[in-house]
Amino acid sequence: MLVLVVDSSTPAVTAALAEVTADGVALRAHRCTVDARAHGELLAPQVEAVLADVDARPADLGAIVAGLGPGPFTGLRVGLVTAATMGQVLGIPTYGVCSLDGIAHRGPAPAGTTGGTAVGEQRVLVAADARRKEVYWAVYDGTGRRIVGPEVDAPAVAAARARELAVTEAVGDGAHRYADVLGLPLRAEPRYPEAVALVNLAAERIRAGAPGETLTPLYLRRPDAVAATSRKPVLP
Repeated sequence: MLVLVVDSSTPAVTAALAEVTADGVALRAHRCTVDARAHGELLAPQVEAVLADVDARPADLGAIVAGLGPGPFTGLRVGLVTAATMGQVLGIPTYGVCSLDGIAHRGPAPAGTTGGTAVGEQRVLVAADARRKEVYWAVYDGTGRRIVGPEVDAPAVAAARARELAVTEAVGDGAHRYADVLGLPLRAEPRYPEAVALVNLAAERIRAGAPGETLTPLYLRRPDAVAATSRKPVLP
């Protein structure tokens, strides 16, 4: 089955095509541009481009996977509106995945140990930049299972929680941005949600033909723009 993957929860605007089979997932086309100010301008052309890369049409798609965030309001809704609209028009299911999971995911856990620590005992802090000098964060065990979060906090708060949870390393663009505050060893990559990880995390639902899901964004906080609470006079 040919699956479209979109994520706009971070400055990395991503569109990809993956083929999901009974044996695994293969990425067939991919576009990713890092630009925090151009989600709306970039995503639709990137979707068109990945379809063209494999000589496919929207009608060839069997499902859509979208990163649910957390992310800033304006950017995140671009990807979710795109995915939901295409799913409705094409009559195909849409599946949501927490975007931080797409950073933490490392595929099947290797056997044995890594660096002297049992895989299941590792703790990883995934942090994305939330602006306002805050981070979206979550903590995962060595198998990639989320055990805390997602949350949005000042980096110092995330660092304190990481110490409480015996976190051993950090990953993500937010982790790099606030490395001095977090005080954890950094995993160099990935800095942003990876398309192949997002589709892998939804692959079981896709293979099972699970019903499509409502793509509910993980905003975690209210948008900057708010409705006026009082009327302003129009006459002097």
